[in-house]
Amino acid sequence: MIPVTHFLLVGCTLFSIGLAVAVTKKNAIGVLLGLELMLNAVNLNLVAFSRHDPAHLQGQLFALFVMVVAVCEVAIALAIILRVFDHFKTVDPDQINRLKG
Repeated sequence: MIPVTHFLLVGCTLFSIGLAVAVTKKNAIGVLLGLELMLNAVNLNLVAFSRHDPAHLQGQLFALFVMVVAVCEVAIALAIILRVFDHFKTVDPDQINRLKG
């Protein structure tokens, strides 16, 4: 059986990579990918902690709920990014901020 610390280490690594991607990317889609990596790291931690209490599946159910919300978030975010691209002809968040004024 794999110890929980291995799952937490992988989750921490995924979250750190997602945070680095979200902060450093100059593209709105790249930022969205970083946010999704962070959500998946949180889901991994929820499922890892839920394994220690097999009688209660709250962690796994909550992870499933987070996945459903993440899919809805991605669909809406991509629709917004497409509309912004149609209007400003760029998906760079810095350029969009400069073009606003």
